[in-house]
Amino acid sequence: MLSELYRPSLALVTDLYQLTMACAYFRAGVHQRQAAFHLTFRRNPFGGGFTVAAGLATAVEYLQNLRFEPADVEYLASLRGNDGRPLLDSAFLDFLAGTTLLCDVDAVPEGTVVFPHEPLLRVIGPIWQAQLVETALLNIINFQTLVATKAARVTLAAQGQPVIEFGLRRAQGIDGGLSASRAAYIGGCAATSNMLAGRLLGIPVRGTLAHSLVMCFDSELEAFRAYAAAIPNNCVFLVDTYDTLQGVRNAIEVGRWLRQQGHEMIGIRLDSGDLAWLSKKARELLDQAGFSHAVILASNDLDEHLIASLKQQGAAISAWGVGTRLATAFDQPALEGVYKLSAVRGEDGRWIDRLKLSEEAAKTTNPGVLQVRRFFDGDQAAGDAIYDVEHPPSERWVIVDPTDATRRKDLSAFAHSEELLVPVFRAGRCVYDVPSLEGSRRRTLQQLELFHEGIKRFVNPHRYPAGLDLGLHQRKMSLILKAKGFNSADSPPADRQS
Repeated sequence: MLSELYRPSLALVTDLYQLTMACAYFRAGVHQRQAAFHLTFRRNPFGGGFTVAAGLATAVEYLQNLRFEPADVEYLASLRGNDGRPLLDSAFLDFLAGTTLLCDVDAVPEGTVVFPHEPLLRVIGPIWQAQLVETALLNIINFQTLVATKAARVTLAAQGQPVIEFGLRRAQGIDGGLSASRAAYIGGCAATSNMLAGRLLGIPVRGTLAHSLVMCFDSELEAFRAYAAAIPNNCVFLVDTYDTLQGVRNAIEVGRWLRQQGHEMIGIRLDSGDLAWLSKKARELLDQAGFSHAVILASNDLDEHLIASLKQQGAAISAWGVGTRLATAFDQPALEGVYKLSAVRGEDGRWIDRLKLSEEAAKTTNPGVLQVRRFFDGDQAAGDAIYDVEHPPSERWVIVDPTDATRRKDLSAFAHSEELLVPVFRAGRCVYDVPSLEGSRRRTLQQLELFHEGIKRFVNPHRYPAGLDLGLHQRKMSLILKAKGFNSADSPPADRQS
């Protein structure tokens, strides 16, 4: 997708401070020191109880093509500091020109249901390089994960009925629209109106007609006839330009003509008014006229809450077109994704924990080289343990809520478990067989089946147990106390248990 939209190198999809820090590492001679970074998020979006990971395939493509081309280096050489001299060291720029990716990357497959504080991505490699990719990875993963989660919520509300993503015209740019179409499909949408997404990504495309076509002709009936004559095998008539129910009757008349030509009207679209009442009346008219298989597609600024409400009202709607509120993640503009250093390798080859403090518990980072293990009770997910692969639990798997140490759960009794992060790159070489987009979409649907209905509620969802392994929690507390000038003896008794 990226290579179709942009020139191969996207090395400058980064913030200036990533490059100035990389230069500082280089000048200090520590740029090749191994470091571990993790991409996580702090809260489920939309006030929900789950999140759907997306964007990994795009991130893989970005990393595979990561290199600084001559024009990139020339631009960086033109930058000046406040004294008018070059901002970046010439030796550093020469170093950049010959770089290739050397990092190990592990990630959660697209379509996986994930929860706050769990790493979606782990990058291990030379610190300057692992640092440099931060901005692009956050840009890719944050947005697509946000939209995939919104799409999953919308498709859950539709209860198995198809949802078509209509958001390109109000998306944040051409590339934003394309990424939104991709993520929405992973989240469960059945199709898109975005033709570029259809060509580049193979997403099924669907479309109807607009009010302008109806208004171009002297009557609605004449407009419908013209459209049917031109596109007889794709007729979904927009019926609310003037009088909605009369529009349904006009669609029925043209539908009869289509049958005489050997075609079948697909259905009608409602884009305004009382969708619940109008859909019921339209269904009556269609059924009485012998068009019981004609679909009623609804649009008009829909989201999961409006769809759920229309379902509760018994609306006779069989397909849903969702645009603005899906492609822009309307009620939450960004996922709170962060990318933080968690460990550096010492001269003896051992990992040294690193931790960032904050006055807010949710913003204090987790140390170590992290992995997530998901435990199952039969065919249902029972809990997730975030743990350090260098210090895995030897016996009991007890998890501690990262924001409330009194919330704990023992997962040891659950015999079946799986690791969520899988190898993607090793020493800069891709070792991951990227699934098809359809495969990632199927994974989302399968993953959602693993979780209790309460976790998928839109209002006051159940809180799924996901937390730090007890040993990791204790190490984290010791590091916090040490950073604040205390020692481990000052920690509460509950945190000194084995």
